[in-house]
Amino acid sequence: MSKEADLAEKFWKALKSDRTVMLGLVDHENGRAQPMTAVFEGDHSGPIWIFSASGVDLVEAVEGGAHDAILHFASKGHDVFATVEGQMRVDNDLETIDRLWNPFIAAWYEGKDDPKLRLLRFEPGDAQIWLNENSLFAGVKMMLGADPKKDYKDKAGEVRLQ
Repeated sequence: MSKEADLAEKFWKALKSDRTVMLGLVDHENGRAQPMTAVFEGDHSGPIWIFSASGVDLVEAVEGGAHDAILHFASKGHDVFATVEGQMRVDNDLETIDRLWNPFIAAWYEGKDDPKLRLLRFEPGDAQIWLNENSLFAGVKMMLGADPKKDYKDKAGEVRLQ
């Protein structure tokens, strides 16, 4: 498996487990990312789906069509970090909403036909992924004179996620 494939696999696995991302638009007037819950189907590849609502400034900004967006991710154990560029738009496809619907999503809405419900579709593109290899073992190796940069070279990279 290539370094890039390994990084991508670890990213998708961590995202599937943790799901919380910071999501924002590139060149948006407020420039702020917002915490959102990411959902995707299968073990890897896009799109990444985010349930949200009308009235949310991020949703209002993409109501008219696709926009450049950026997704930041840090796994709960801080062993995977990523910044993912992509395109985001509202996509209230009823079949997709049906497939992704679950009790956790349902708790926020008055059903699948709630007029406030908006399903955001984030199409991932280029990503930077970092694996955090800080551990007791790495510290011991450094104290014994090992070069930490040598072990780290395969723990970060540019990856195409689509």
